[in-house]
Amino acid sequence: MSSGDTRRGDGPRWTQTWLSGARSAGVDLGRPGERYGLPEQGSGSVAGYGRRLGALFLDWLASLLVAGLLVQALGWEPSQRSLLTLAIFGVQAWLLTALTGVTLGKAVLGLRTVRLDGRRVGFGWAAARAALLLLVVPALVWDRDYRGLHDRAANTIVVHR
Repeated sequence: MSSGDTRRGDGPRWTQTWLSGARSAGVDLGRPGERYGLPEQGSGSVAGYGRRLGALFLDWLASLLVAGLLVQALGWEPSQRSLLTLAIFGVQAWLLTALTGVTLGKAVLGLRTVRLDGRRVGFGWAAARAALLLLVVPALVWDRDYRGLHDRAANTIVVHR
């Protein structure tokens, strides 16, 4: 070991643990959903990134199609379609999550949004979740249970149906 090396023993250097995450430092974080008592697989288990992104894509595509139809039917400029698409996406994410816990994309991919306390998501929490989802960045910051900041704010988690 050189005099400038702070490494001790056979463990990884501090930069390796910091850059690679807590697991590389030997910390057991458990599996996603374990701390909430959710099953490892099947109905009620935490949904992974792939399905969630697929559902988001389908929801956005549906919003884009509806906005396109409305722009043509109302004679609006095509440039107005982007804002209309965002508004439609936000409204459908809010209402469908509040009423059923399932958006169109989640229904197709077998997912649903549930509150951690077992109650319905409801209009208030669904509105907060949808507003943060529209800001995009909160949805990109995930925890070990695959919950974005929008899910953490609304005390929700996305699970398999």
